[in-house]
Amino acid sequence: MTITSLAFLTPGNFADDDPYTGLEETLQLFEYGERLGYDGAWIRQRHLEHGVGSAAVFLAAAGQRTERVELGTAVIPIGYESPFRLAEDLALADVLSRGRLQIGFSTGMPHADILGDLVHDGDWRTFDLSYGRVARVVDNLRGGYLGDPDTVIQSPGNTQRPRLQPHNPGLVDRIWYGGGSLRSARWAGENGLNLLSGNIVTGEGTDDFTTAQSNLLTEYRRLQPAARVAVGRVIVPFDSADRATRTRYQEYATSRHARTLAPQGPRRTLFAPDVVGTAEQILEQLAADPVVTAVSELRLELPYEFRREEYEQILHDVRHLIAPELGWRPAQLEATR
Repeated sequence: MTITSLAFLTPGNFADDDPYTGLEETLQLFEYGERLGYDGAWIRQRHLEHGVGSAAVFLAAAGQRTERVELGTAVIPIGYESPFRLAEDLALADVLSRGRLQIGFSTGMPHADILGDLVHDGDWRTFDLSYGRVARVVDNLRGGYLGDPDTVIQSPGNTQRPRLQPHNPGLVDRIWYGGGSLRSARWAGENGLNLLSGNIVTGEGTDDFTTAQSNLLTEYRRLQPAARVAVGRVIVPFDSADRATRTRYQEYATSRHARTLAPQGPRRTLFAPDVVGTAEQILEQLAADPVVTAVSELRLELPYEFRREEYEQILHDVRHLIAPELGWRPAQLEATR
């Protein structure tokens, strides 16, 4: 196994009565990850929760605080979004970051019964909130001119043909789809999107997580043999943590273990076990994971509701004790801690 790209995904936690502190600490975590040499820093987009409700806004800020690291969102649920307005926000954030955005999408709209009427005018239940809506964002990001060849718009001192502004032609090649089923992997491959696959998949013909995810990647590679594929795992090393923190990590993993034992719910959702322990134990588990050994891009999924110093300890230990043993090399000299 050789990992050539190492990234992390963080939930962007904050306290209900003090959102600024949590968001500022998340921006600082992006800075810290870049100094360590990580190749990518990704944020979750979450609605009605203590997290980032607009990945485009957050990544625009992160772009001003970092210089090199790829800035990703995993994932934007497309059901909340206007395809053209979202494309404008993402294009602007990408230009401000000098072309470093990596955009991940998913379908649907969590909390639809609560938010549907607030987000959309009209009967949103009849709207296409699935792949077609993602395709519309992608098409808008291509930056084609609107109207016929004679269509122009006037502004003070300027006459131009209308299209998405600002336009960065390279952004359309940095779009990902968060695929958890064979159908979604197939759609991503057919439409030329890169593929994100994390620690949750749909059990289709199997109760085994690894088998299901391997089948998903095989289907995608059949259509896109050379496109980027990133696999996510919750990895929590103990090595430089104190005794109390190690206990907290172990309790966290134990609380989530039962869900990995059988398919969950009507969609037969399968969960990968969290990879928790010493660096030596983690390396043994990763070496035995046929999905991780089959890809070159690994995304470290940070747990929800941990503290900033715990996130930094995890990033530090993975960077120093785990990733080099997977063949990864930092993009630049790391920070001293």
